[in-house]
Amino acid sequence: MQFREMQVLLTGATGGIGRELAHQLAAKGARVITLGRHPETLEQLASSLPETGTDPHAWLALDLCAPGQRRELADKLEARGLAPNVLINLAGSNLFGLFENQREQDLEALLQTNLNATVLLTHALLPMLLRRPEARIFNVGSTFGSIGHPGYVAYCTTKFALRGFSEALHRELADSNIQVQYCAPRATRTALNCDAACALNRELHNQVDEPAAVARALIVQLASGETNRYLGWPEKLFVRINSLWPALVSSSISRRLPIIKRYASADGDPDNPLKEARI
Repeated sequence: MQFREMQVLLTGATGGIGRELAHQLAAKGARVITLGRHPETLEQLASSLPETGTDPHAWLALDLCAPGQRRELADKLEARGLAPNVLINLAGSNLFGLFENQREQDLEALLQTNLNATVLLTHALLPMLLRRPEARIFNVGSTFGSIGHPGYVAYCTTKFALRGFSEALHRELADSNIQVQYCAPRATRTALNCDAACALNRELHNQVDEPAAVARALIVQLASGETNRYLGWPEKLFVRINSLWPALVSSSISRRLPIIKRYASADGDPDNPLKEARI
């Protein structure tokens, strides 16, 4: 599928990676339909995108965690002539802190945003995508969808599940017109990272990618049709090692555990609500 043939529905469009991805898709000739919770921000983003021709870019404001709004989305897209042939599931949130200190409402919100909303939105739009001659479902996960990491227990849970969802759906739709793709970025410099998480990355000398670089990698994968891609070195090596010899990765992380817990405890004090970023 060529970019000029793509009508892309992009969730999480107003976040750091989302903005970059929307601009790069539009620059390649794709028509971009952005989803988010804030109308003013969405309108500003849509108006800033490079024009692709006769079909202007569009936006829809809704909360993907609200079942009613999610169910109405397909009807709204059909009514406005915006039926996508590419769905990019990028919306997500993050919580950093010790699992025992995290509040139930924060954990539930994370599960709803990162997993339930993505799975149920895909389910709601699947009939529409199946009617297109060719279609894509592109799920953006994380390296932490393959490596369980202290301080990110709930986040890892959602990303492991998203990876499994992508793999199973890819195999189920193998005889259809829909191709399912999955990409796992490593740490990225966005608002999803709280101050404590950023400080931990600095102390551990973890590489952190810029949103524009991640968006470029997503564009390359979308164009190539590659099913799975992991970004960053040595993170992609750690993913492979963890799948074959998890004890080696556990040993490496254990040596860093006191440092991780120091930062996770600072951000996970139950008397100070966790900073949650959601796009």
